[in-house]
Amino acid sequence: MATSNDFRRGMVIDVDGILYQIVYFQHVKPGKGPAFVRSKLKGVLSGKVLDRTWRAGEKVTEVRVEHRIWELLYITDLAFVVMNPDTYEQENLDHDLVGDAAKYLIENSKVKIAFVDDIPIIVEPPDTVELRVKKTDPGLRGDTASGGSKPATLQTDLQVQVPLFIQEGDVIKIDTRNDSYLERI
Repeated sequence: MATSNDFRRGMVIDVDGILYQIVYFQHVKPGKGPAFVRSKLKGVLSGKVLDRTWRAGEKVTEVRVEHRIWELLYITDLAFVVMNPDTYEQENLDHDLVGDAAKYLIENSKVKIAFVDDIPIIVEPPDTVELRVKKTDPGLRGDTASGGSKPATLQTDLQVQVPLFIQEGDVIKIDTRNDSYLERI
């Protein structure tokens, strides 16, 4: 059993029967009174944010989370169908479970899934993805003195800012942590 002194970002804990992931924590030692830990928790399934203060050394129930790399086979209106590349076992993931990661996922791409007791709880896209530009305005030469960017819609309907030389049909690499353009492939 862990204590509030063992907190780290990304740790999943059980609070009153609900799974929360630690987003932020801070150990506080005031001049007067006992030490405590401020934390910001995000509900794994609901997405709700909870601010909670813990006594220093207070016991918490840490949940063992196992991360596995699976392959996205195809997307339907009801679910994302993924496959374990080692056992060829298939799993259907609801659109609600995939959440914001859906805007980075295309068929035959790798996806990182967090499991608790063989139940998928979190779907994480890779740090970078390669997506095709579906729609963008043509870039005009001489519009800017240095650089410049324009909006582009990618094959997953993700909107990003790209340099002026990017054309429709180009494949570009995107950083999924901040939706920024990295390079043309």
